[in-house]
Amino acid sequence: MRTCTLLGSTLFAALLACQAGAATPATASSPGVTLDGHTFSVEIATTPAEQEHGLMDRTSMPADHGMLFVFPDSEPRTFWMKNTLIPLDMLFFDANRKLVAIQADAQPCKADPCALFPSDTPARYVLELNAGTAARLGARIGDVITFSGMPASGTQ
Repeated sequence: MRTCTLLGSTLFAALLACQAGAATPATASSPGVTLDGHTFSVEIATTPAEQEHGLMDRTSMPADHGMLFVFPDSEPRTFWMKNTLIPLDMLFFDANRKLVAIQADAQPCKADPCALFPSDTPARYVLELNAGTAARLGARIGDVITFSGMPASGTQ
């Protein structure tokens, strides 16, 4: 289980409709986000089932990839690592796309109870990257993420 907040299908319809025109290396199936000058191809969890599953059961992820969760509102978010096999950094962004919390080096969990990784502050976007990426980039609270190939109206 990833979070208690579900995604609005209208928001994702708007996001997905614009992906084909992405100006970054991202493809139609993987839009791009840029943080601290580094662009990542991201998957977006578009259904509640995809959100709950997230990056579970994967044994690796390319260094320039991640998963972006987009929510229809801003509220404190809590993620966990149940059945996730790779350590992750979780970066929480507010409605203005400013980084408000970092959960670095979240470790895999195979059995309950699993640790919780909260934002403790309202977040609308969560970016999961390979563990250590946030430190390597020098990511810090207040950094701004940008999206490629997504309409501003669908992500504000």
